[in-house]
Amino acid sequence: MSQKVAVLGTGKIGEALLSGMIRGGWAPADLLVTARRPERAEELRTRYGVTPVTNPEAAKTADTLILTVKPQDMGALLDELAPHVPADRLIISGAAGIPTSFFEERLAAGTPVVRVMTNTPALVDEAMSVISAGTHATAAHLAHAEEIFGAVGKTLRVPESQQDACTALSGSGPAYFFYLVEAMTDAGILLGLPRDKAHDLIVQSAIGAATMLRDSGEHPVKLRENVTSPAGTTINAIRELENHGVRAALIAALEAARDRSRELATGKKD
Repeated sequence: MSQKVAVLGTGKIGEALLSGMIRGGWAPADLLVTARRPERAEELRTRYGVTPVTNPEAAKTADTLILTVKPQDMGALLDELAPHVPADRLIISGAAGIPTSFFEERLAAGTPVVRVMTNTPALVDEAMSVISAGTHATAAHLAHAEEIFGAVGKTLRVPESQQDACTALSGSGPAYFFYLVEAMTDAGILLGLPRDKAHDLIVQSAIGAATMLRDSGEHPVKLRENVTSPAGTTINAIRELENHGVRAALIAALEAARDRSRELATGKKD
């Protein structure tokens, strides 16, 4: 890869992206990083051979800037970057809830911005990254973002108006599955299983179910019906889930996550 890419605010997701890019063919010499703590920057240099720089140096040097700081820190970062970012730089934002217009208003006129919502399975190259174009981003800019985030999983283009819904569904999505596994593990213990055996049973069941959903082409209702025999164990469990409003609770939870994503765009912290 000939273009220089800088990851600003390199936390867990930023580091996962770096390592995935290197595995995907980027030369470490073409990758720049910034970090709040000098020891963190040095750790990344030692581990990956990338070059730590300041935020202004990244803006001046890199062709693409990937901003991975928290949403509440984005305004301050843009204030620091704005004097140094030429209008031909591609800005990729990974901050939940913040629209591309937020960046366009603070950077040079015509600066291309791409908004990406990825998730923590980037750490194991199984991310779902949702990509949207700002006003000045071209098809080439979107393709470049897909090339970068494709190194750590799948990518999907959506209109920016759908980003908050995608944040609720897949950005936060892994946490819902972890929560479900936690609850099912507790249930397994209640039913008399050791914790480690309950964990193994649930995790492998989850992996198998996810693989079937991905590879079979069947609707989830059909796959569920295949497990649900008349008057059997599964239908009794599903009846209890429906009696306790689990489906409605999930819908309400995702609506709450979407609404919080919208609030983050306004700078609301609480």
